[in-house]
Amino acid sequence: MAAGATMHTFEVELADTDRGVYEEFTLRAARHPSETEAYLVTRVLAYCLEHEEGITFSEGISATDAPAVLVRDLSGKLLAWIEVGAPDAARLHTGSKAAERTTIYTHRDPAKVLAQWAGARIHRAAEIVLHSFDPGFIDSAVDTMERRNTITLTVTERQLYLELNGVHLSSAVHDHAIN
Repeated sequence: MAAGATMHTFEVELADTDRGVYEEFTLRAARHPSETEAYLVTRVLAYCLEHEEGITFSEGISATDAPAVLVRDLSGKLLAWIEVGAPDAARLHTGSKAAERTTIYTHRDPAKVLAQWAGARIHRAAEIVLHSFDPGFIDSAVDTMERRNTITLTVTERQLYLELNGVHLSSAVHDHAIN
């Protein structure tokens, strides 16, 4: 854990009917002082929405050569490069070359995030998807988040039903092509 980081724990019950994933697990996420709570919530949601064998958080902000979340197979091969926020085009280019699949989850205005990549050279850009949530959804989750959290997340037809510490929230997951 980085010096000065705040540790958050999430007891997760996941029912992703879209992908047939039904799991219960505990996530521990260190929030670096320069990382916003909105970024942390988005990082946790990205982990849950991409949950599969081999998924893990990277070293965080200090890992400049790794995404926020990644998936490796048992041999160590990088399967998925999962970014959070608004990574620059060079990171997406690198990630798309390094992994079989690259995706982004953002807590920011997707139009502004997409605009920063306009005209940029990004490897396999047509295969990369930016995922966003309904306006206010991440902010509402941030207002509910504590150091120790209980999450029940149900996903059906790209609609999220999130119970975070007893508060019920919902949002669609919006998919945006990056080119």
